Amino acid sequence: MQTNEVTLGALERRIDMSVALSDIESDVGQRLKKLARTVKMPGFRAGKVPLKIVEQNYGYQLRSEAIGSAVEKAFGEKVREQNLRVAGQPRIEAKEASAEGVLEFSAVFEVYPEIALADVSAKTLERPQLEVGEAEVDRTIEILRKQRVSYEAADKVAAKDDRVTIDFVGTRDGEAFAGGSATDFALVLGAGTLLPEFETQLDGAKVGDAKTFDLTFPENYQAKDLAGQTVQFAITVKKIEAAKLPEVDADFARALGVADGDVAKMREEVKSNLEREVRRRVQAAVKEQAMNLLLEANPIEVPKALVEMESAQLAENARRDFASRGMDVKKLPVEPSWFADQAVRRVKLGLVLSEIVKKNELHAKPEQVRAMVDDNAQSFEDPAEVVKWYYAQPERLAQVEAMVIEDNVVSWILNTVQVSDKPVAFDSFMGHTAN
Repeated sequence: MQTNEVTLGALERRIDMSVALSDIESDVGQRLKKLARTVKMPGFRAGKVPLKIVEQNYGYQLRSEAIGSAVEKAFGEKVREQNLRVAGQPRIEAKEASAEGVLEFSAVFEVYPEIALADVSAKTLERPQLEVGEAEVDRTIEILRKQRVSYEAADKVAAKDDRVTIDFVGTRDGEAFAGGSATDFALVLGAGTLLPEFETQLDGAKVGDAKTFDLTFPENYQAKDLAGQTVQFAITVKKIEAAKLPEVDADFARALGVADGDVAKMREEVKSNLEREVRRRVQAAVKEQAMNLLLEANPIEVPKALVEMESAQLAENARRDFASRGMDVKKLPVEPSWFADQAVRRVKLGLVLSEIVKKNELHAKPEQVRAMVDDNAQSFEDPAEVVKWYYAQPERLAQVEAMVIEDNVVSWILNTVQVSDKPVAFDSFMGHTAN
């Protein structure tokens, strides 16, 4: 048995293999004898079928198995000899013409890249800095109040935050167009339900008002046949309702899960939840910077086989997500190619992180995994049940373990690079919109 290695590219390799026919035939003979001891065929007792008949019926299959075993053995020996880290499955190709007495094959495959981690000690990373004080608690409670808004009829002119019910008919060149008409259509002014140019026409309107106005759709409007077109709308105001926010009282506290209705306790819980959310967002922002820093500092090529596998996995995850939302994935084909860029990034990060973890012994410890599980569980009504849910399946814990490892790497980066704290505005960092 002979082998020869050829480099085809940065990560692609080819091993040419020569397997002696005599070795294959010897293996076939041993397989035939082993099979003959147990094989059953009509007219013969088990184990009494003549070897020649066994060969006639099973010879082709056993010879294929023997060839496959010989090639696999040759490939495995070469990989171990050269200390190659094979990525994905090799592609075995038979040569059209082989020398006398041998079968010649080639195995084409990819190897993992050699990663020499760059020194990142001179790099800089910005850590968002913000505090959760009483003002932030007040702002959050206001948001919670708006989420529980109710409306009541009001004898007033329409203004921002009012709910206005209208009939409208849209026409283009005197003809009604699809989707341009509605009856008893309710919208909250300022919520962005309709185009701003449409909502402006309702500002200051009274019940019973009727008006007609022109409106030009934006050039990038989603309905292509209306994009950039000027149409006419006729509207009639049927109802105006003023927004009514709940009082911050015992009932409001109970609605937020504080059983005894203690408003002070509610504020403490809101603050605690805010602090937890701020901490997670800061960690996520720092992690994103850290991952980008590692990718920029360690440019590597990645095996196509790993990218293909990752793309396929991401596509499968998307299918499951669509199915969980009640969508028919058979009518919505999901192509792995859609996720190629994301897959490349994930594979690169995976390889770099693996090298950092191995070099710096940053593996997840059981107590770290439990701490993250406990922290995740705090957001639920019954944390103990959530903890049991995590520990009920190894796959769930494996996901937590992967996140702990990422956090360990981020901590290592923070201790390695230059870190500057950057004050950020609470509302913009938390994604709150202006009133």
